[in-house]
Amino acid sequence: MIARRFFIASAVAGAALPVLPAGASRYAAKFHANEFPNPLLATHTGQRLRFYDDVVKGSKVLVFNMMYASCRNICPPNTAGLLQVQKLLRHRMGRDVFFYSLTLQPDLDRPADLHAYARRHGVGPGWTFLTGDRQGIDAIRRKLGYFDPDPNVDADLMQHTGMVRIENHALDRWMMMPSQLTPAKLARSIVELAS
Repeated sequence: MIARRFFIASAVAGAALPVLPAGASRYAAKFHANEFPNPLLATHTGQRLRFYDDVVKGSKVLVFNMMYASCRNICPPNTAGLLQVQKLLRHRMGRDVFFYSLTLQPDLDRPADLHAYARRHGVGPGWTFLTGDRQGIDAIRRKLGYFDPDPNVDADLMQHTGMVRIENHALDRWMMMPSQLTPAKLARSIVELAS
């Protein structure tokens, strides 16, 4: 079922946004500012921010993934892989590359829960975990292509996708890739999208 989610997430995201393979970052996917939701969110450190105004707008390269603090399935290996990518990009993290993990359980994952998750996994600077109200998080995840058209599958947290959405807002470029690619391949794709 998880493999099905990878395919469906890519296909659904591709209907709204081209899914660009590594090396194809020269092609722009149109994803305009007025199409972004802008709900109020909370970070794992308790900071309040708006999704478009404070996360997306004016940023260089953003890497998004979905997770939840009590996940024992796909989240820990995805986080471990992204930690390796973070280490490879250490000099760029928080400067022109930013990671954002959005919870799939905003009703349960408070900033303190996300902070504990980040500490438990050794997450460093430039990586922010986000929560908010259910409506706002759902609007964001849908816009980023993290949903299944079947509402029963979409509601099943055990089937959530292991994809990362990578975005260069300044150049209006987007791609979606499996988070289980080798850290070197993910890091290279992020760097390519930055140029």
